[in-house]
Amino acid sequence: MAPAFTVVIPARLASSRLPHKPLANIGGAPMVVRVAQRALQSGAAHVVVAADDERIVQACQAQGVEAIMTREDHASGSDRLAEACQILGLSDDDLVVNVQGDEPLIHPALINEVAQLLAARPEASMSTAAHTISSVTEFLNPNVVKVVLDARQLAMVFSRAPIPWWRDGNAQGITALPDPLPLRHVGIYAYRAGFLKLFPTLAMAPIEIVEALEQMRAMWHGHKIAVHVTPQAPGPGVDTPEDLQRVRALWASLHAN
Repeated sequence: MAPAFTVVIPARLASSRLPHKPLANIGGAPMVVRVAQRALQSGAAHVVVAADDERIVQACQAQGVEAIMTREDHASGSDRLAEACQILGLSDDDLVVNVQGDEPLIHPALINEVAQLLAARPEASMSTAAHTISSVTEFLNPNVVKVVLDARQLAMVFSRAPIPWWRDGNAQGITALPDPLPLRHVGIYAYRAGFLKLFPTLAMAPIEIVEALEQMRAMWHGHKIAVHVTPQAPGPGVDTPEDLQRVRALWASLHAN
């Protein structure tokens, strides 16, 4: 029998590029509700939205989705998850999957796979996912986070830079992808609740500050991150009004029948 896990979806009302993003309508329901509905299809034992505003809680409850209030002043999503673990009374060994509240097209199977990977890798404090990069444009895009793995499928490094940077392929600029193909990090994480409670107490890492990649803090302090390489490209997330229009169209096409 597969280990049980809890999905927590951090949802913050403020967004500089898309105000009130969690409440954006997608197919007749708020975006954060659509994320929760996908998570409920993953096999999770419990799905909870961790909100920073009562309007998110009310919108979720109106759609039958469980939601809890967390502090408004959290610096990051993982801080919000740590508080949620305390509110939910999770034990240190409980598995928690952080599903971003702006991923309404996330594949439910991916949520389950990331959770089960962490359960199978006791040496890792976290697990996440990656997918092969297929275009040079994506490889060069600093908004596409890259990850390099070791022989045990543990992360060696994450970066916004194009990595691995192959020595002999860049003399005339990057016009082709390295072989083997580089990996794009997919922003989903599983943790044990005990590590989630520890994480906010860890000092920020210099590389975390430079790259603006929070997961580097865990690695800088010696924690391992197991990576599931999925053959299925992740659905697009929502950061901007243009993203929202694209996701609305995709949602409509998926539910046309």
